[in-house]
Amino acid sequence: MKLRPLADRVIVKRVESETKTASGIVIPDNAAEKPDQGEVLAVGPGKRNDKGEIAVLTVKVGDRVLFGKYSGQTVKVDGDELLVMKEDDLFAVVEK
Repeated sequence: MKLRPLADRVIVKRVESETKTASGIVIPDNAAEKPDQGEVLAVGPGKRNDKGEIAVLTVKVGDRVLFGKYSGQTVKVDGDELLVMKEDDLFAVVEK
């Protein structure tokens, strides 16, 4: 199944967090928090502004982004857990 987000929404797949700390301590799955980073899989066309023009989104497919722990709506597609959220729910793009 393919998803095409509408307006200013984006589809994000969570990126799994590290299971080992910098000092080498392994974190068990039940103690790990949900990751707050993800990869953008799809972006909508943008939202209409007051003039009726479409304001293009600033994120693009493939960007790694930061978001709040409880941001977005979780959906399951083909066994993958994805998040659908507005661009406003994103905090930052992780630069490499």
